[in-house]
Amino acid sequence: MAFASAVILLCLSGLATYLTIVRLMESEKWRVHTYEVQAALGRVDSAVVDAGRARSAYVITGSPDFSSAFEASVPIINQALQHLRELTADNPEQQQLCSRLEEIMARRIPLFRQSMELKKSASQDQRGQDEISRRGLIEASAMTATMQQMRNEEQRLLAVRARTSRRLFAVAVVVLMVTFILALLMFSVHYRLLIAELDAREDAEHTVRESEKSLRTLTGRLLQLQDEERRRFSRELHDSLGQYLAAVKMNLDMFSDSQPDDKLLREAIQLLDQSIAETRTISHLLHPPLLDEAGFSSAAKWYLEGFAQRSGIAVKMDLAEGVGRLPKSIELALFRVLQESLTNIHRHSGSARAEITLRLFPDQVVLAIRDFGKGISQALLELFRTKGTSVGVGLAGMRERLRELDGQLEIQSKSPGTLISVTLPLSGSDKNAKAAAD
Repeated sequence: MAFASAVILLCLSGLATYLTIVRLMESEKWRVHTYEVQAALGRVDSAVVDAGRARSAYVITGSPDFSSAFEASVPIINQALQHLRELTADNPEQQQLCSRLEEIMARRIPLFRQSMELKKSASQDQRGQDEISRRGLIEASAMTATMQQMRNEEQRLLAVRARTSRRLFAVAVVVLMVTFILALLMFSVHYRLLIAELDAREDAEHTVRESEKSLRTLTGRLLQLQDEERRRFSRELHDSLGQYLAAVKMNLDMFSDSQPDDKLLREAIQLLDQSIAETRTISHLLHPPLLDEAGFSSAAKWYLEGFAQRSGIAVKMDLAEGVGRLPKSIELALFRVLQESLTNIHRHSGSARAEITLRLFPDQVVLAIRDFGKGISQALLELFRTKGTSVGVGLAGMRERLRELDGQLEIQSKSPGTLISVTLPLSGSDKNAKAAAD
């Protein structure tokens, strides 16, 4: 609103300035018009003076040249009077004076002619010339008075128009100054509001970042607690339930020795063996002991062999030579990604085979899981890349787990199938821990 108000003020100031300048130009035009009227009066006066001089010279000398000059000046006087009437057409008072001037000229020119005719007919009649001169002097005085009135009127109009021009100029300056100051104030308010909005947005973004950081920390903590719970539950299955089942089997074995032909007893022992094996498998899947004891490579090989047997999916393993031990956090993250990826392949891809590749570089480790099934849709893939959503909780969990370790999860659509690539950096401390473990 402040910005819009400033723009509106500037537009209004522009409009007001335009109107003021238009009126100022009009006023200047009228000032120029006044000068034109004064110049026209000067031309009338000059033409009359020329005619009077030509008449006087003819009376003195009787030369026809002066008579011709007089006749030539008469049309000039008429043209000058006509031009003066046209210039004063907007002023009734000046029109009246202009009419009076024309009447005077209508009497004065015939007097000039009469004087010249008298020169032709009675060149020695000085008395007649004096009488004509006396009458001409009266008309000249009336003409001078009339023209002076017209000049005074134009001078008055010039003063009024000059004052109007100065006033309009002052109004234009004041309008420009006021609107400019108001526009500056509006822009200043707009700037302050914009700064306040940017500060509020920055605070909101900071709050969002802090919330996201807290959420990631919470997610990492939940994943850590989940791993600890799996480890504890795996140990409980192995140490508690597994031991109980083993003791029951020992008792049934001893009892079967005394009842070798009991079919139901043999079936019970077989079911118990399957329960013990299943319990051990579940325990190892929750948290394989090999992961803590021998590292990712050994745990991955054991898991892949068991997965191939359980799912019927042929798994090709290509693990880098001399991987050795990695930091525990990286080994756990790689194993959980491997578990989740293979579970997705078994559930969703419909692939009959899979390929697992592990590559170790000086500064990072890369795990790639490829299947040859129906693949992932491009829409879901794009949504995962932009927002990380709508592709299942498992992949989102993998992504958060890797993010805690500054790793990256990339999903690519192949033809056929899908490729999941995991990249985890090895920091200086991670390399030292790996060397110590090796």
